[in-house]
Amino acid sequence: MLYDYLKKKFGEDEPIFIADIQYEGMSMNCIRQQIKKLTDNGMLKRYDTGIYFIPKKSVFQSGSQLSRDKVIELKYLKDGNLRCGYITGVLFANQLGLTTQVPVNCEVVTNKATNDYREVKLASSTVILRRPRVEVTEENYRQLQLLDLIKEIDFYSEKDGDERLRRLTAYMKACEIGFEDLKEYLPYYPDKIYKNMYEVGLLVGK
Repeated sequence: MLYDYLKKKFGEDEPIFIADIQYEGMSMNCIRQQIKKLTDNGMLKRYDTGIYFIPKKSVFQSGSQLSRDKVIELKYLKDGNLRCGYITGVLFANQLGLTTQVPVNCEVVTNKATNDYREVKLASSTVILRRPRVEVTEENYRQLQLLDLIKEIDFYSEKDGDERLRRLTAYMKACEIGFEDLKEYLPYYPDKIYKNMYEVGLLVGK
């Protein structure tokens, strides 16, 4: 019964957080016992403490694996249906094509962080959590994500000149971000943000 409920509610290869399970008539202690039984017989797989998933059938003996990105999204980037965080650092620079580096660790800015910097283990990965300069919402996370990158652009970007500007403006265009959308958040950043924006060519009212 619990397995059918989990499969219907979460699906296969999707993170299942024990803390989110609410099954009528079953206590949390009983839920944990049933989760252990389902894991022991292979119907569930454990990703990390308190995190499980229903594996899809696979030709590989080890079975399907849960995506780290999915876990991070649900654990740190979303609070229910609300946006509360975003990817930052080298991984974001890589996503924009500004660097070929593929980081081992993932950096996240999230409202769920209580410190300016904290490292947490997530399965075999390390996630670096950072507290945001201003509360992250669905309406502002892309602007804050971009400004974080620009603040340290020389450190993160292997591209320079026109190629760097092209990739930044392509992202802004795709996300419909203009200079005015960034302007209101500039006071939350150190003065170097203006210098960096000028040097990459963004202080021209784009």
